[in-house]
Amino acid sequence: MGEPVIPIVNSRHKGLAAPAPLESLPAAGSLRDLRGRPLRDLRISITDRCNFRCTYCMPKEVFGSSYQYLPHAELLSFEEITRLARLFAALGVHKLRLTGGEPLLRKNVEQLIEQLAGVRTLEGEPLDITLTTNGALLARKAKALKAAGLSRVTVSLDGLDDEVFQRMNDVGFPVGEVLAGIEAARAAGLAPIKVNMVVKRGTNEHEILPMARHFRGTGIALRFIEFMDVGATNRWRMEQVLPSSEVLKLLQAEFPLVPLAHTAAGETAERWGYAGADGAHDPQLGEIGLISSVTRAFCGDCNRARLSTEGQVYLCLFAGQGYDLRALLRGGASDEQITGAIAAIWAGRSDRYSELRASLPPDDQAGGARRVEMSFIGG
Repeated sequence: MGEPVIPIVNSRHKGLAAPAPLESLPAAGSLRDLRGRPLRDLRISITDRCNFRCTYCMPKEVFGSSYQYLPHAELLSFEEITRLARLFAALGVHKLRLTGGEPLLRKNVEQLIEQLAGVRTLEGEPLDITLTTNGALLARKAKALKAAGLSRVTVSLDGLDDEVFQRMNDVGFPVGEVLAGIEAARAAGLAPIKVNMVVKRGTNEHEILPMARHFRGTGIALRFIEFMDVGATNRWRMEQVLPSSEVLKLLQAEFPLVPLAHTAAGETAERWGYAGADGAHDPQLGEIGLISSVTRAFCGDCNRARLSTEGQVYLCLFAGQGYDLRALLRGGASDEQITGAIAAIWAGRSDRYSELRASLPPDDQAGGARRVEMSFIGG
């Protein structure tokens, strides 16, 4: 079977106009979509640029030297992002995750975090502000990020073997510098730290146990993510997916593990704790997580919306179309009008792609030229 053709498409789609605002907003915190799911988590892509070329996200064949990134004027400003975060918080959002691309490439990102740290939930509490990074710039920025108000970080790391890691990031970046970034984040107090490993069969599954050994007992939660069919450029095929059930069997052959309860509604990871001599979870040894959006869909309690770099709100990681909020921001809409439009968008949401994947025609499963790229709305 030959390699599939990578469609060279514009990964940015013109957003749908935001719908008319709801005539009356639901009571505070009671907004639900068509499947009864609340809105609690907003993921914000603050740049479409990245300094890695990971094959499952921004392959060089598409995101090469001639690729046209968004001009700065099309990106949401920090003030626009903060305004939207405040309006989303008024509808029940408690958590913000800054993503990209690589969010630490956005100039003066600390200023944005400082602004977001002033936003409050409906209950008057600070938002939980976190950031997902490839770690390349983390060592030099960790202290400033913490001082600005960042709560914690998640670092993407797909292996400890330098040859494997450099092959996957495809720019020759050494794994040692990412590990140094993780240590700098720990020293700065950006905890608890999570490390995400995308597992791709035939590429890095032999790194699963070395990664588990390395992070066990460090206070860092290692999470294994199934290779997902996001966007149109990552050559996704089902046979490249290593199911989380196989990852778990591999880990259990070496480590005694016990299941752990979710820590929050809508949590994506199935949690397993390392057991001590008594067979119970030993918190000192830590835990691992399994994110199984291909083989065990968690659409049923998904409470996440995603805001793209230029102000489109997407209701699913696998969506092909967003709703244009930037037009409202720059068109003079009031806070009430924008909040009502966001509420109307969420109230009409029915997305459940991962639940439907197996029943879709092969063309819809594998390529999705209609789907937005992960680098544009974050993971």
